[in-house]
Amino acid sequence: MAVGFVLITTEPGAEVSVREAVSKIGHVSGQWIVFGMHDLFVKLEAEDDEELTKCVLQEIRSIEGIAETRTLIGAEI
Repeated sequence: MAVGFVLITTEPGAEVSVREAVSKIGHVSGQWIVFGMHDLFVKLEAEDDEELTKCVLQEIRSIEGIAETRTLIGAEI
């Protein structure tokens, strides 16, 4: 199983609408509004890294109101 975390910065005032849109994505296993440099912290789980990458590129980054994302993909060591 692949695990990733996406740090999302929204356009001003879009925090709630982005959070609602993210909550509808199947690979999302948790999300938290945060304060500071980013506005939303999202945990993703998928079968493999390829599926995780597709989720970020095709589903998350296409949400209106997102200004920037940073994706951290977990590695098993």
